[in-house]
Amino acid sequence: MSLNSKKELVQIAEVICRELRKYSTEAKKIFWEAVRDKKFCGKKFYRQYPIYHDITGRETFFIADFYCYQEKLVIEIDGKYYHYRLEDDSERSEILNFLGLKVIRFSNEEINNDLNNALVKMKKLFL
Repeated sequence: MSLNSKKELVQIAEVICRELRKYSTEAKKIFWEAVRDKKFCGKKFYRQYPIYHDITGRETFFIADFYCYQEKLVIEIDGKYYHYRLEDDSERSEILNFLGLKVIRFSNEEINNDLNNALVKMKKLFL
């Protein structure tokens, strides 16, 4: 999935991912505790994971909130800011789908208030 042909691009992604991990929302922390270390269905998850592509004609990347390589699943946990980015996120999801990845979105409230329901929805995608 990763092009990695531009060393600078990879370095930029690493810095951004590190910063995003450092300043995670409460919902992302809760979700991470539920899936880290193969706790959820024995699957390995990564957080703030860069996904490189050149579909738009230039080499760039998206940072997935969480990514399960085994299932080719991107999990996005959206806060209030998401409502202002609906068009961008829709295009992003289309590109990720084109790359062969499934995308599932949860709101911060869904994770904070009913994590188990979110996990059940994810588990259904594994079948």
